Amino acid sequence: MSARSAWLDPTRAPDATALVCGDTVLSRSILAAHADAMAAWLAARGIGAGDVVAAHLPNGPEFAALLHALDRRDAILLPLHRRQTETELARVLRDAAPRILLHAADTTALSAARAARVPACALPSPDTSAPPSSPRLGPAVPALLLYTSGTTGNPKGAVLTHAGLRAAVEASARHLGARPDDRWLACLPFFHVGGLSILLRAAHQAVPCEVHEGFDAERISRALDGGGLTHISLVPTLLARLLEARGVRPAPAALRIVLLGGATAPLPLIERAAKLGWPVATTYGLTEAASQVATRLPGEPHDAGATPLPGIALRVVDDAGNTAPPESPGEILVRGKAVMAGYWRRPEETARTLAGGWLHTGDIGTLDTRGRLRVFDRRTDLLVSGGENVYPAQIEAVLLEHPDVAEAGVAGIPDREYGSRPVAWVVPRSTQTLDPRGLARFCRDRLAGYEVPARFHLMTALPRTASGKLQRQRLVEPRADTRN
Repeated sequence: MSARSAWLDPTRAPDATALVCGDTVLSRSILAAHADAMAAWLAARGIGAGDVVAAHLPNGPEFAALLHALDRRDAILLPLHRRQTETELARVLRDAAPRILLHAADTTALSAARAARVPACALPSPDTSAPPSSPRLGPAVPALLLYTSGTTGNPKGAVLTHAGLRAAVEASARHLGARPDDRWLACLPFFHVGGLSILLRAAHQAVPCEVHEGFDAERISRALDGGGLTHISLVPTLLARLLEARGVRPAPAALRIVLLGGATAPLPLIERAAKLGWPVATTYGLTEAASQVATRLPGEPHDAGATPLPGIALRVVDDAGNTAPPESPGEILVRGKAVMAGYWRRPEETARTLAGGWLHTGDIGTLDTRGRLRVFDRRTDLLVSGGENVYPAQIEAVLLEHPDVAEAGVAGIPDREYGSRPVAWVVPRSTQTLDPRGLARFCRDRLAGYEVPARFHLMTALPRTASGKLQRQRLVEPRADTRN
């Protein structure tokens, strides 16, 4: 197996800025030295090729150093969701069985590690006296293990290889247009493929990346006005908040791309941004395809479909698996080097999802005669709230843990700020009285904040098929509802 080059090569533009995080500025050579030190620390603990290392870390230089350190050790990074509960994190840890969990003195991560019986420790301070190291194995080896869920709500890990990630990064650069003066702003969380992709794009291009730990509209607005930032990746909710913070001020002159994904962007938001000069590039992507699949470039008509990235092939098929005619809706299939190797330790599900050499996304869309993609729905039951994937079955399972809940159904309702919000319909057990506020507290103790239903409706029965399957499409809110 031929060796691959490191994502961060310190011999290429060693003095160029790699990361800016607040007052911390790291050149490529210094970041590489931190990665070498972390790689040596991992080697001393027996972490090597094929080992999974979980990380529960905020956006920052430490995360970037660990990403490149694991590249040097041929190990696999499992970034953990920072907003998930102990129960949710422990479920992922049990499934992935990492060798170690590295955290930032976080009690939730420690509790989850103990529950899953995974060794855990705080991330060490860098000792830059360690000798440099480089990858030994070839590009087909796994690099990332990113957990996602289908409509069953069961978390599963998508395995992304170095070859796939490099193909995705190069395709994005070709489609968006890469220049030596590019400078990315990263405010999406690094536990999402969208955030991680920014780190990899910047490292591959040898251009700076300004890292924000989270989204603060005023701070990001000031950073954009400071000059030099050319690219930012957002979800529609964050773009709306940024525009709200700026009022009628136009887009910064240096900004060339606002990559907008994670949910369907409302047309009024796109039109408002365009009037103020924001170069919005709406994109469709998914974790299993290493982020971007198809993107509509700035300046193209708002109603135009998205063009597949170089190296990406798309099909839309009907229920029988036949290619749908142009403009006819069907399931979106994706093929290309960027597609995942499969799901972690799930051969049967991998075979189904990658049947025939195509990634079966479960998303519904159309292709026009020019091959441009329009996306209608993000999987059958999945809803996206503020850029976060929310799985109704997972919320229903939590509600059914409540001793006074007999049945539960969850569906999404449109929301101006978040795009969609989960709402619950529950049937109490006989002779029991349910308090919506109590149900909300029950969920908050067991779910991430974005997964807690916005409202609860008490029902005598839920709509079901003759076989007993819940009909989520028939879960409709009453016209006059009581908000919690």
